[in-house]
Parts: sequence; C-alpha cells; structure tokens
Amino acid sequence: MRILLLNEYFPPDTSATAHMASAVVDALAECHSVTVLCGRPSYDPSERHPFYLLRRERQGAVVVERVGSTTFPRFRMLRRVCNYLSYVALSIPCALFVRTDLVMAMTDPPFEGIVGAFVAALKRKPFVYNIRDLYPEMALAGKIVRPSLGVRVWERLHRWALGRASRIMVLGEDTRERIIAKGIHPARVVVVRDGARATPPVAMLDYPVIREIRSGFPFVVLHAGNLGFYGAWETIIKAARMLEHEAMGFVFVGEGALRAQVEAIAKGAGNIRFLPFRPPDEVPYVLAAGDLHLVTIKRGLEGVVVPSKIYSILAAGRPILALAPEASDTARMVRRLDCGVVVDPDDPAAVAAVVQELANDRERLARMGERALQAATDFARDKELQLLREVIEGVA
Repeated sequence: MRILLLNEYFPPDTSATAHMASAVVDALAECHSVTVLCGRPSYDPSERHPFYLLRRERQGAVVVERVGSTTFPRFRMLRRVCNYLSYVALSIPCALFVRTDLVMAMTDPPFEGIVGAFVAALKRKPFVYNIRDLYPEMALAGKIVRPSLGVRVWERLHRWALGRASRIMVLGEDTRERIIAKGIHPARVVVVRDGARATPPVAMLDYPVIREIRSGFPFVVLHAGNLGFYGAWETIIKAARMLEHEAMGFVFVGEGALRAQVEAIAKGAGNIRFLPFRPPDEVPYVLAAGDLHLVTIKRGLEGVVVPSKIYSILAAGRPILALAPEASDTARMVRRLDCGVVVDPDDPAAVAAVVQELANDRERLARMGERALQAATDFARDKELQLLREVIEGVA
C-alpha cells in the first residue's frame, strides 16, 4: 500500500511530533511504501537546510518530500505562523502529484487535519487523522488566539475534517470522549498511545548528569519535558515555596514557551532549579535522577492535551505525581496502575502535603516505582505502532 503522511516537522526537526512521525514512518515502511510531505527543518533542527522549492530524499522504502517553507525561529508566533502558511501553500500542490492509496495527517501545523482532509477529498482517497493535540481548543487555552469568528470557522472546518476521516487516532480516552461529543461515531475513534521504547532503567548512581540534576538535594521532584501552555506551573511553584526549608528540591529540565514566565514566578526560591534539555543519549539518566516525577495538566485541558512522557517515566520505573483533573487520561492511568498519586492541579497546599508525605515514605515510593515498571510493558511503543499499522490497514 502507498501511504502519504502530512506533517510539517520531520527529523532533523527535534519536536516530539517529528520524532513520533519518524517512528510511525519506520513502522509503516516495514510493509508499505511511505511518502512523507514535510517542510524545511525549523523546529530547533539538528541541521539547517539552504533554500529550495522542493527536495526529495530516499530512505529505503520511504520518500521524504520537503517543500521550501520558511524557517523562522519558533519562539515568535507571527513568524511561526509564516512557517505554517508557507508549508501549507507549498505542500497542497505537491501532495496532489504524489501517488497514494491513503492520506494520513498529524497536527503540525495545528490545522493540518483540515489540510489532510482537503487533500484526501481532492484525491478521492481514505483519510486517517492522527491527533496529537486537539485544536482549536489548545490554541484558545494557551491564549494564542481569542474567541472570534475566525476560531468558530476553524472549529467548523475541523469538524468537517473529523467527519471526513475514516479513522481518528487519539492519544487518550479523554480526547476520544471529546471527539465523540462532537458527533463522531465512536467506532471511528481509536486510542493509539505513543508508548515508550523498552530500555533498562538506570540505577541512581553517581553519574555526572544525575549529580547535576539532583543539585545536592536529598529528595528531588523532577519535571522533565516541555514547559508549555498546558501545565499547572503556578501551583507547582507555590507548593515548592511551601517546602523551601525542607530537604527537597524541584528541578525542571527542558525548555518551552512558558519557561521564562515560570522562572520569573520561581525567582528567589532556593529549592527550585531550571536546566536545559539533554540530548537523547542522556535521557535515561535524567529520568533516573528524580525521586518523584511531575506530570501536569491544567483544569479544562483534559482531552485537549495528553502528556506522552508518562510512558518514559513508567519505563524508568519511577513514581508519578499527577497534577491533573480526575477526568484526564493521565489521572485515570495513574490511579488504575497505582504507580503514583493524583492531586488537584489548583491546590498548592495539597501538592506540598503529598510531596512531604512521599518524601518520608521511601518504601511506598519504591512500590509505586515497581508497579510503574511492571506496567511499562503494556505501553511498549512497538505494541502501539503495531496497533497504528493495523488501524491503517483496516481502513485500506
């Protein structure tokens, strides 16, 4: 079967969707011919490309078609929108000339699902929609856009794209419920999680990376990942300040749109540290460095965003502190697996109390970590990619 995948980001882009698109392509290419239609690398890429209108790369059974979209830095929204629009303007005509049996779209740019449905309709081919974050809800929650006629049109077009899709793949049960509430038949909405690669957990030994992250704290609450619009950051910082005179630290490893804002809120707190992203080969050490891992979703964003880093934490055998609404997929999973604790994302005092309680009960933490490691096999990335492939083959 010939499959066309539409997503602006693809390695050497370093975004999460670029890495996941690469994993999806590798899984599909084992049995099928895959063409990726992406833009010039612009998301903190590991290498830059000079301008071209169209560039073709062959990687075994995979063809990567890159259109000459703009490559402005992603941190300024207007320039990022230029990247989006130039990619879409160039990719649609290119897509029409790609021979394919099925069109699949992810959510970069945020309206890529609409583009994918449009391309599939023009080509009269089945459409599969892989939703990473739910838009326009995500843009509204992050205050990137405000309620307006344009947003209402966006939502209407998105509902058309959802209705056009033969299958919609989502990352969690809460997102599935939101999609069904839009009038989509439940049988067409399938949960396919990102999962994590099976890697042996790293013991908390005296590695330089672990030593730097722990910063001399006897107990470390760690957030490793993007500091984006979806997190309950003020709650976390307030809780950390309540514990400033305890023997514990809160460490954030990563970047993100709100990092500067979160750092400003945390200014002057002696038990809060901010460190940059680490290269992929150091991630196991980063995960090993935390006694308790933070996963956070603001109230109202359940089903809009599903943090996939939870699977890496499970694979590392680490307990989870989930600041998330009870209805979120994250909270449901942590409670079901009994691999951590769920706390109200709007209650700093409750967060501080739970952290202090767990810091004084290492045996309970160890048991949670053991259950996390046992559960990790159920969410192995290979299993989830196999499910994804079966869904696509079922459509075809």
